[in-house]
Amino acid sequence: KLVRMCNTPSRAWLGLILLASASMLQAADTTLDTLAAAAPALDRNVLSLALDARDCAARGHKVGRRLAVIDYSRPSTEIRMWIFDVQAGRLLHAEHVAHGRGSGDNLPTVFSDVEGSYQSSLGLFSTAETYTGQNGYSLRMDGLEPGINGRARERLIVMHGADYVDPEQARRQGRLGRSWGCPAVRDEVAQAVIDDLKDGQLLFAYAEDPAWRRNSTLLRCPAR
Repeated sequence: KLVRMCNTPSRAWLGLILLASASMLQAADTTLDTLAAAAPALDRNVLSLALDARDCAARGHKVGRRLAVIDYSRPSTEIRMWIFDVQAGRLLHAEHVAHGRGSGDNLPTVFSDVEGSYQSSLGLFSTAETYTGQNGYSLRMDGLEPGINGRARERLIVMHGADYVDPEQARRQGRLGRSWGCPAVRDEVAQAVIDDLKDGQLLFAYAEDPAWRRNSTLLRCPAR
């Protein structure tokens, strides 16, 4: 009797845990389906990685409701940044975005977190405060992956508007203008994009980079 009484709550708790896990997986799948439908041009696998990284970060940090996804595996002549309201399941922006001049020409191929490299960094960032500097209205970001993007603030990797982010000119010259590592956007949309992303939202930058995929703790989140 004692064994039966002790085992009964354990089975009940196991059932509740399995039910909760199934509900969480179903909710995650629903979110992915909803956002993928809102942005069909965004690679579903990239979006899935961004949501996985967001979920992992949420275990130790407060995350906002908005998420920007940059796919640097696309050339700069294409739209490659999408900004979502994850909770509402809505696409807010789909934009061109510049990469660092040290990362490559039209298609970036190398990335780092090294000062003076003028390269873009990959991984998950948390957005912070805004300020007005030499590039106008700008948004500071903090990298959440040490060794990958953890020096973003000291490197002054910020989001800002730039006149060289011009899709028409990019089509003529074969690429967008390039930054010193910042994810710069069109001047015309900078205010709206930054206001939607400021104060604790997330930005996920992706590329087909095996070393980052192998070393990112947010893409290989420890089990709960």
